[in-house]
Amino acid sequence: MRVESVLVRDVRFPTSRQRDGSDSMNEGDYSATYVTLETDEGLAGHGLTFTNGRGNEICVAAVKALARHLEGRELDPFPTGMRSLVLDLTTDSQLRWLGPEKGVLQMATGALVNAAWDLQARRAGKPLWKLLVDLSPEELVGALDLSYVTDALTPAEAVSLLRDRAAGKEERERACREDGFPAYTTSTGWLGYPDEKVRRLCREAIAGGWTAFKMKVGTDLADNTRRAALMREEIGPGRLLMLDANQCWDVPEAIRQMEALSGFDPYWIEEPTSPDDVLGHAAIANAVAPVGVATGEVCPNRVVFKQLLQARALRFVQVDSCRMAGISEALVVILMAAKFGVPVCPHGGGVGLCEYVQHLSFFDAVALGGADGEAICEYVDHLHEHFLDPCVVRAARYRAPTAPGTSIAMKPGSLDTYEFPGGPAWRE
Repeated sequence: MRVESVLVRDVRFPTSRQRDGSDSMNEGDYSATYVTLETDEGLAGHGLTFTNGRGNEICVAAVKALARHLEGRELDPFPTGMRSLVLDLTTDSQLRWLGPEKGVLQMATGALVNAAWDLQARRAGKPLWKLLVDLSPEELVGALDLSYVTDALTPAEAVSLLRDRAAGKEERERACREDGFPAYTTSTGWLGYPDEKVRRLCREAIAGGWTAFKMKVGTDLADNTRRAALMREEIGPGRLLMLDANQCWDVPEAIRQMEALSGFDPYWIEEPTSPDDVLGHAAIANAVAPVGVATGEVCPNRVVFKQLLQARALRFVQVDSCRMAGISEALVVILMAAKFGVPVCPHGGGVGLCEYVQHLSFFDAVALGGADGEAICEYVDHLHEHFLDPCVVRAARYRAPTAPGTSIAMKPGSLDTYEFPGGPAWRE
Protein backbone atom coordinates (compact mmCIF):
# COMPACT_ATOMS: atom_id res chain seq x y z
CA MET A 1 0.00 0.00 0.00
CA ARG A 2 1.60 3.23 -1.18
CA VAL A 3 0.61 6.74 -0.14
CA GLU A 4 0.04 8.84 -3.23
CA SER A 5 -0.92 12.15 -1.63
CA VAL A 6 -1.15 13.90 1.75
CA LEU A 7 -3.99 16.40 2.16
CA VAL A 8 -4.34 18.68 5.18
CA ARG A 9 -7.17 21.04 6.21
CA ASP A 10 -7.53 23.70 8.89
CA VAL A 11 -10.85 22.96 10.62
CA ARG A 12 -12.20 25.12 13.46
CA PHE A 13 -15.44 25.03 15.45
CA PRO A 14 -16.56 28.29 17.16
CA THR A 15 -16.99 26.76 20.62
CA SER A 16 -15.86 29.96 22.38
CA ARG A 17 -19.24 31.53 21.63
CA GLN A 18 -20.91 29.30 24.26
CA ARG A 19 -17.80 29.09 26.49
CA ASP A 20 -17.70 25.34 25.92
CA GLY A 21 -14.26 24.03 26.82
CA SER A 22 -13.43 26.95 29.11
CA ASP A 23 -10.95 26.36 31.93
CA SER A 24 -8.40 28.28 33.99
CA MET A 25 -5.96 28.72 31.10
CA ASN A 26 -7.86 28.07 27.88
CA GLU A 27 -10.94 29.37 26.12
CA GLY A 28 -10.95 28.99 22.38
CA ASP A 29 -12.36 27.38 19.30
CA TYR A 30 -11.96 23.61 19.24
CA SER A 31 -9.97 22.94 16.09
CA ALA A 32 -8.31 20.17 14.14
CA THR A 33 -5.39 19.85 11.79
CA TYR A 34 -7.12 17.25 9.63
CA VAL A 35 -5.05 14.91 7.46
CA THR A 36 -6.13 12.58 4.67
CA LEU A 37 -3.74 10.01 3.16
CA GLU A 38 -4.78 8.79 -0.29
CA THR A 39 -3.32 5.49 -1.50
CA ASP A 40 -2.84 3.49 -4.67
CA GLU A 41 -5.30 0.90 -3.33
CA GLY A 42 -8.16 3.41 -3.32
CA LEU A 43 -8.26 3.53 0.48
CA ALA A 44 -8.02 6.80 2.37
CA GLY A 45 -6.75 7.16 5.91
CA HIS A 46 -7.84 10.00 8.18
CA GLY A 47 -6.03 11.54 11.12
CA LEU A 48 -6.10 14.71 13.13
CA THR A 49 -4.48 16.56 15.95
CA PHE A 50 -6.50 18.79 18.25
CA THR A 51 -5.74 22.49 18.73
CA ASN A 52 -7.68 25.40 20.23
CA GLY A 53 -8.13 27.90 17.41
CA ARG A 54 -5.38 30.43 16.67
CA GLY A 55 -2.21 28.50 15.90
CA ASN A 56 -3.93 25.69 14.05
CA GLU A 57 -2.40 27.12 10.88
CA ILE A 58 1.05 26.52 12.38
CA CYS A 59 0.25 22.86 12.92
CA VAL A 60 -1.05 22.64 9.34
CA ALA A 61 2.27 24.07 8.12
CA ALA A 62 4.16 21.49 10.19
CA VAL A 63 2.17 18.66 8.57
CA LYS A 64 3.04 20.03 5.15
CA ALA A 65 6.73 20.16 6.13
CA LEU A 66 6.64 16.52 7.26
CA ALA A 67 4.51 15.23 4.36
CA ARG A 68 7.61 14.36 2.31
CA HIS A 69 8.09 11.34 4.58
CA LEU A 70 4.72 9.92 3.48
CA GLU A 71 4.22 11.00 -0.10
CA GLY A 72 5.12 8.00 -2.26
CA ARG A 73 5.85 5.85 0.80
CA GLU A 74 5.10 2.14 1.00
CA LEU A 75 3.42 1.47 4.33
CA ASP A 76 4.20 -2.24 4.20
CA PRO A 77 5.32 -4.41 5.81
CA PHE A 78 2.79 -4.10 8.59
CA PRO A 79 3.22 -3.75 11.53
CA THR A 80 6.97 -3.03 11.52
CA GLY A 81 6.44 -0.37 8.89
CA MET A 82 4.68 1.73 11.52
CA ARG A 83 7.85 1.89 13.61
CA SER A 84 9.97 2.99 10.66
CA LEU A 85 7.39 5.67 9.81
CA VAL A 86 7.50 7.09 13.33
CA LEU A 87 11.30 7.12 13.31
CA ASP A 88 11.48 8.89 9.95
CA LEU A 89 9.08 11.57 11.19
CA THR A 90 10.70 12.12 14.57
CA THR A 91 14.34 11.98 13.45
CA ASP A 92 14.18 14.23 10.39
CA SER A 93 17.69 15.66 10.48
CA GLN A 94 16.52 19.25 9.99
CA LEU A 95 12.96 19.50 11.31
CA ARG A 96 14.00 17.63 14.45
CA TRP A 97 15.73 20.83 15.58
CA LEU A 98 12.31 22.39 16.15
CA GLY A 99 11.54 19.76 18.80
CA PRO A 100 12.91 17.29 19.24
CA GLU A 101 9.76 15.25 19.84
CA LYS A 102 7.73 18.01 21.40
CA GLY A 103 5.44 20.91 20.56
CA VAL A 104 3.82 21.62 17.22
CA LEU A 105 6.13 19.29 15.33
CA GLN A 106 5.20 16.35 17.55
CA MET A 107 1.49 17.13 17.25
CA ALA A 108 1.80 17.23 13.45
CA THR A 109 3.62 13.90 13.60
CA GLY A 110 0.70 12.54 15.59
CA ALA A 111 -1.82 13.54 12.92
CA LEU A 112 0.18 11.74 10.22
CA VAL A 113 0.86 8.65 12.31
CA ASN A 114 -2.80 8.43 13.30
CA ALA A 115 -3.86 8.62 9.65
CA ALA A 116 -1.51 5.73 8.88
CA TRP A 117 -3.03 3.63 11.69
CA ASP A 118 -6.48 4.46 10.31
CA LEU A 119 -5.37 3.14 6.93
CA GLN A 120 -4.05 -0.09 8.40
CA ALA A 121 -7.21 -0.69 10.39
CA ARG A 122 -9.44 0.03 7.40
CA ARG A 123 -7.42 -2.34 5.21
CA ALA A 124 -7.74 -5.04 7.89
CA GLY A 125 -11.49 -4.41 8.16
CA LYS A 126 -11.22 -3.90 11.93
CA PRO A 127 -11.71 -1.09 14.43
CA LEU A 128 -8.33 0.06 15.69
CA TRP A 129 -8.67 -1.46 19.16
CA LYS A 130 -9.41 -4.88 17.66
CA LEU A 131 -6.51 -4.60 15.20
CA LEU A 132 -4.17 -3.89 18.12
CA VAL A 133 -5.61 -6.63 20.32
CA ASP A 134 -5.19 -9.21 17.56
CA LEU A 135 -1.49 -8.47 17.00
CA SER A 136 0.88 -10.87 18.71
CA PRO A 137 3.02 -9.36 21.50
CA GLU A 138 6.04 -9.50 19.20
CA GLU A 139 4.17 -7.79 16.36
CA LEU A 140 2.79 -5.01 18.54
CA VAL A 141 6.08 -4.21 20.25
CA GLY A 142 7.85 -4.40 16.89
CA ALA A 143 5.58 -1.60 15.66
CA LEU A 144 6.63 0.78 18.46
CA ASP A 145 9.62 3.00 19.18
CA LEU A 146 10.86 2.44 22.74
CA SER A 147 14.01 4.54 22.40
CA TYR A 148 14.88 6.63 25.48
CA VAL A 149 12.60 4.59 27.77
CA THR A 150 14.42 1.23 27.92
CA ASP A 151 15.61 2.06 31.45
CA ALA A 152 11.94 1.75 32.40
CA LEU A 153 10.64 -0.77 29.85
CA THR A 154 12.67 -2.81 27.36
CA PRO A 155 11.14 -4.37 24.24
CA ALA A 156 11.62 -7.82 25.81
CA GLU A 157 9.83 -6.69 28.97
CA ALA A 158 6.97 -5.27 26.90
CA VAL A 159 6.56 -8.58 25.06
CA SER A 160 6.62 -10.50 28.36
CA LEU A 161 4.08 -8.11 29.86
CA LEU A 162 1.65 -8.69 27.01
CA ARG A 163 2.20 -12.47 27.18
CA ASP A 164 1.65 -12.52 30.93
CA ARG A 165 -1.61 -10.59 30.58
CA ALA A 166 -2.90 -12.84 27.79
CA ALA A 167 -4.67 -15.14 30.25
CA GLY A 168 -8.34 -14.15 30.30
CA LYS A 169 -8.03 -12.00 27.20
CA GLU A 170 -11.00 -13.58 25.42
CA GLU A 171 -13.20 -13.13 28.47
CA ARG A 172 -12.14 -9.49 28.82
CA GLU A 173 -12.94 -8.85 25.16
CA ARG A 174 -16.34 -10.42 25.55
CA ALA A 175 -17.05 -8.29 28.61
CA CYS A 176 -15.97 -5.12 26.80
CA ARG A 177 -18.24 -5.88 23.87
CA GLU A 178 -21.18 -6.56 26.18
CA ASP A 179 -20.66 -4.00 28.94
CA GLY A 180 -18.52 -1.27 27.39
CA PHE A 181 -15.89 0.79 29.19
CA PRO A 182 -16.55 3.19 32.11
CA ALA A 183 -16.59 6.92 31.41
CA TYR A 184 -16.72 10.16 33.36
CA THR A 185 -18.17 13.45 32.13
CA THR A 186 -16.46 16.83 31.92
CA SER A 187 -19.40 18.53 30.21
CA THR A 188 -21.03 19.68 33.45
CA GLY A 189 -18.17 21.65 34.97
CA TRP A 190 -16.58 24.09 32.51
CA LEU A 191 -15.22 27.15 34.31
CA GLY A 192 -17.11 29.64 32.15
CA TYR A 193 -20.55 28.15 32.87
CA PRO A 194 -22.86 30.05 35.26
CA ASP A 195 -23.95 28.23 38.42
CA GLU A 196 -27.49 27.68 37.14
CA LYS A 197 -26.20 25.90 34.05
CA VAL A 198 -23.87 23.71 36.13
CA ARG A 199 -26.75 22.67 38.37
CA ARG A 200 -28.99 21.88 35.40
CA LEU A 201 -26.30 19.89 33.62
CA CYS A 202 -25.47 17.90 36.75
CA ARG A 203 -29.10 16.93 37.24
CA GLU A 204 -29.45 15.94 33.59
CA ALA A 205 -26.27 13.89 33.77
CA ILE A 206 -27.40 12.04 36.90
CA ALA A 207 -30.68 11.23 35.19
CA GLY A 208 -28.60 9.85 32.31
CA GLY A 209 -26.73 7.46 34.61
CA TRP A 210 -23.47 9.34 35.17
CA THR A 211 -21.59 8.55 38.38
CA ALA A 212 -18.31 10.44 37.87
CA PHE A 213 -17.97 14.17 37.21
CA LYS A 214 -15.13 16.60 36.58
CA MET A 215 -15.10 20.31 37.32
CA LYS A 216 -12.57 22.97 36.40
CA VAL A 217 -10.87 25.01 39.11
CA GLY A 218 -8.94 28.28 38.78
CA THR A 219 -6.70 30.60 40.78
CA ASP A 220 -9.37 31.98 43.14
CA LEU A 221 -9.70 29.63 46.12
CA ALA A 222 -12.98 31.17 47.30
CA ASP A 223 -14.55 30.65 43.88
CA ASN A 224 -13.16 27.11 43.69
CA THR A 225 -14.60 26.31 47.10
CA ARG A 226 -18.01 27.71 46.21
CA ARG A 227 -18.17 25.80 42.93
CA ALA A 228 -16.92 22.55 44.49
CA ALA A 229 -19.61 22.84 47.16
CA LEU A 230 -22.20 23.38 44.43
CA MET A 231 -21.03 20.34 42.46
CA ARG A 232 -20.84 18.10 45.52
CA GLU A 233 -24.30 19.23 46.59
CA GLU A 234 -25.74 18.35 43.19
CA ILE A 235 -24.03 14.98 42.68
CA GLY A 236 -24.22 13.83 46.30
CA PRO A 237 -21.66 11.96 48.42
CA GLY A 238 -21.66 8.67 46.54
CA ARG A 239 -20.40 9.87 43.15
CA LEU A 240 -16.85 10.68 42.05
CA LEU A 241 -15.75 14.31 41.76
CA MET A 242 -12.55 15.12 39.86
CA LEU A 243 -10.88 18.55 39.91
CA ASP A 244 -8.87 19.97 37.00
CA ALA A 245 -6.58 23.00 37.44
CA ASN A 246 -5.25 22.98 33.86
CA GLN A 247 -1.72 23.95 35.00
CA CYS A 248 -2.66 27.26 36.67
CA TRP A 249 -0.92 26.76 40.06
CA ASP A 250 2.65 26.85 41.30
CA VAL A 251 3.62 23.89 43.47
CA PRO A 252 3.04 25.62 46.87
CA GLU A 253 -0.25 27.05 45.64
CA ALA A 254 -1.42 23.64 44.45
CA ILE A 255 -0.77 22.20 47.89
CA ARG A 256 -2.52 25.16 49.59
CA GLN A 257 -5.58 24.93 47.36
CA MET A 258 -5.91 21.17 47.77
CA GLU A 259 -5.68 21.40 51.54
CA ALA A 260 -8.89 23.42 51.37
CA LEU A 261 -10.56 21.51 48.56
CA SER A 262 -9.85 18.05 49.97
CA GLY A 263 -12.93 18.46 52.17
CA PHE A 264 -15.08 17.89 49.11
CA ASP A 265 -13.61 14.39 48.71
CA PRO A 266 -12.04 14.81 45.23
CA TYR A 267 -10.95 11.64 43.47
CA TRP A 268 -8.05 13.43 41.79
CA ILE A 269 -6.51 16.79 41.07
CA GLU A 270 -5.62 17.07 37.40
CA GLU A 271 -2.73 19.10 35.97
CA PRO A 272 -2.04 20.93 39.24
CA THR A 273 1.08 22.68 37.93
CA SER A 274 3.37 23.00 34.90
CA PRO A 275 3.11 19.81 32.82
CA ASP A 276 6.92 19.70 32.50
CA ASP A 277 7.59 19.82 36.25
CA VAL A 278 8.08 16.17 37.14
CA LEU A 279 9.53 16.85 40.60
CA GLY A 280 6.82 19.41 41.28
CA HIS A 281 4.17 16.81 40.52
CA ALA A 282 5.94 14.40 42.87
CA ALA A 283 5.92 16.97 45.68
CA ILE A 284 2.23 17.66 45.14
CA ALA A 285 1.38 13.96 44.97
CA ASN A 286 3.11 13.38 48.28
CA ALA A 287 1.43 16.37 49.94
CA VAL A 288 -2.17 15.86 48.79
CA ALA A 289 -2.47 12.07 49.20
CA PRO A 290 -4.82 10.25 49.40
CA VAL A 291 -6.19 12.54 46.67
CA GLY A 292 -4.57 11.31 43.47
CA VAL A 293 -2.65 13.39 40.96
CA ALA A 294 -3.65 12.97 37.30
CA THR A 295 -1.75 14.43 34.37
CA GLY A 296 -0.59 13.82 30.83
CA GLU A 297 -2.89 15.51 28.35
CA VAL A 298 -0.11 17.88 27.26
CA CYS A 299 2.89 15.65 28.02
CA PRO A 300 4.86 15.88 24.77
CA ASN A 301 6.42 12.43 24.68
CA ARG A 302 7.03 9.07 26.31
CA VAL A 303 10.15 10.36 28.11
CA VAL A 304 8.21 12.79 30.33
CA PHE A 305 5.71 10.03 31.13
CA LYS A 306 8.61 7.72 31.99
CA GLN A 307 9.92 10.24 34.51
CA LEU A 308 6.48 10.86 36.02
CA LEU A 309 6.08 7.11 36.52
CA GLN A 310 9.58 6.60 37.88
CA ALA A 311 9.15 9.49 40.34
CA ARG A 312 5.74 8.21 41.50
CA ALA A 313 4.50 11.67 40.59
CA LEU A 314 1.06 10.70 39.32
CA ARG A 315 -1.69 8.32 40.31
CA PHE A 316 -3.51 8.38 36.97
CA VAL A 317 -1.99 8.49 33.47
CA GLN A 318 -3.96 10.76 31.13
CA VAL A 319 -2.54 9.77 27.80
CA ASP A 320 -3.54 11.80 24.74
CA SER A 321 -3.73 10.41 21.21
CA CYS A 322 -2.67 13.65 19.50
CA ARG A 323 -0.22 15.55 21.73
CA MET A 324 2.53 12.95 21.28
CA ALA A 325 3.57 11.02 18.17
CA GLY A 326 0.03 9.75 17.88
CA ILE A 327 -1.33 6.33 18.67
CA SER A 328 2.10 4.71 18.37
CA GLU A 329 3.62 6.67 21.24
CA ALA A 330 0.43 6.48 23.28
CA LEU A 331 0.75 2.68 23.18
CA VAL A 332 4.29 2.91 24.56
CA VAL A 333 2.97 4.97 27.49
CA ILE A 334 0.13 2.50 28.11
CA LEU A 335 2.64 -0.36 28.28
CA MET A 336 4.84 1.57 30.71
CA ALA A 337 1.83 2.39 32.88
CA ALA A 338 0.90 -1.30 32.96
CA LYS A 339 4.37 -2.20 34.20
CA PHE A 340 4.16 0.44 36.96
CA GLY A 341 0.60 -0.56 37.88
CA VAL A 342 -0.84 2.90 37.19
CA PRO A 343 -4.33 3.13 35.64
CA VAL A 344 -4.69 4.82 32.26
CA CYS A 345 -7.50 7.39 32.12
CA PRO A 346 -7.19 8.96 28.66
CA HIS A 347 -7.75 12.62 27.92
CA GLY A 348 -10.91 13.00 25.85
CA GLY A 349 -11.51 16.76 25.93
CA GLY A 350 -11.33 18.22 22.44
CA VAL A 351 -12.61 17.67 18.91
CA GLY A 352 -12.25 13.99 18.00
CA LEU A 353 -10.36 12.94 21.11
CA CYS A 354 -13.19 10.83 22.51
CA GLU A 355 -13.41 9.07 19.16
CA TYR A 356 -9.68 8.33 19.35
CA VAL A 357 -9.09 7.43 22.97
CA GLN A 358 -11.96 4.97 23.26
CA HIS A 359 -9.80 2.65 21.15
CA LEU A 360 -6.88 3.07 23.55
CA SER A 361 -9.08 2.25 26.54
CA PHE A 362 -10.54 -0.87 24.92
CA PHE A 363 -7.06 -2.03 23.94
CA ASP A 364 -5.83 -1.45 27.50
CA ALA A 365 -8.79 -3.31 28.98
CA VAL A 366 -8.55 -6.32 26.68
CA ALA A 367 -4.81 -6.74 26.14
CA LEU A 368 -3.57 -5.62 29.56
CA GLY A 369 -6.54 -5.86 31.89
CA GLY A 370 -6.31 -2.21 32.92
CA ALA A 371 -5.08 -1.49 36.44
CA ASP A 372 -7.30 -3.17 39.03
CA GLY A 373 -10.47 -1.76 37.49
CA GLU A 374 -9.56 1.86 38.22
CA ALA A 375 -9.22 2.95 34.59
CA ILE A 376 -11.90 5.34 33.36
CA CYS A 377 -12.10 7.34 30.13
CA GLU A 378 -13.08 11.00 29.78
CA TYR A 379 -16.17 11.96 27.82
CA VAL A 380 -17.02 15.45 26.59
CA ASP A 381 -20.36 15.86 24.84
CA HIS A 382 -19.18 18.21 22.08
CA LEU A 383 -19.01 17.96 18.28
CA HIS A 384 -19.55 14.21 17.87
CA GLU A 385 -22.21 14.89 15.26
CA HIS A 386 -19.48 15.88 12.78
CA PHE A 387 -17.99 12.35 12.60
CA LEU A 388 -19.06 9.53 10.33
CA ASP A 389 -18.57 6.94 13.08
CA PRO A 390 -18.88 8.86 16.35
CA CYS A 391 -18.25 7.32 19.73
CA VAL A 392 -21.31 5.92 21.48
CA VAL A 393 -21.76 6.34 25.23
CA ARG A 394 -24.76 4.83 26.99
CA ALA A 395 -25.36 4.74 30.73
CA ALA A 396 -21.92 6.31 31.31
CA ARG A 397 -20.07 3.61 29.39
CA TYR A 398 -18.36 3.71 26.01
CA ARG A 399 -19.62 1.06 23.63
CA ALA A 400 -16.92 -0.83 21.74
CA PRO A 401 -16.47 0.59 18.20
CA THR A 402 -17.25 -1.86 15.42
CA ALA A 403 -16.53 0.05 12.19
CA PRO A 404 -13.08 -0.33 10.60
CA GLY A 405 -10.59 2.43 11.35
CA THR A 406 -10.01 4.89 14.19
CA SER A 407 -13.51 6.48 14.20
CA ILE A 408 -11.97 9.82 13.24
CA ALA A 409 -13.21 10.40 9.66
CA MET A 410 -15.29 13.57 9.57
CA LYS A 411 -18.34 14.24 7.44
CA PRO A 412 -17.45 16.05 4.20
CA GLY A 413 -20.14 18.64 4.89
CA SER A 414 -18.64 19.45 8.27
CA LEU A 415 -15.17 19.80 6.78
CA ASP A 416 -16.51 22.23 4.17
CA THR A 417 -18.56 24.22 6.67
CA TYR A 418 -15.90 24.65 9.32
CA GLU A 419 -12.75 24.89 7.24
CA PHE A 420 -10.98 28.11 8.18
CA PRO A 421 -11.23 30.76 6.83
CA GLY A 422 -13.35 29.81 3.84
CA GLY A 423 -16.19 27.79 5.37
CA PRO A 424 -19.67 29.32 5.90
CA ALA A 425 -19.30 29.13 9.69
CA TRP A 426 -16.47 31.68 9.51
CA ARG A 427 -18.18 34.20 7.20
CA GLU A 428 -20.27 35.88 9.87
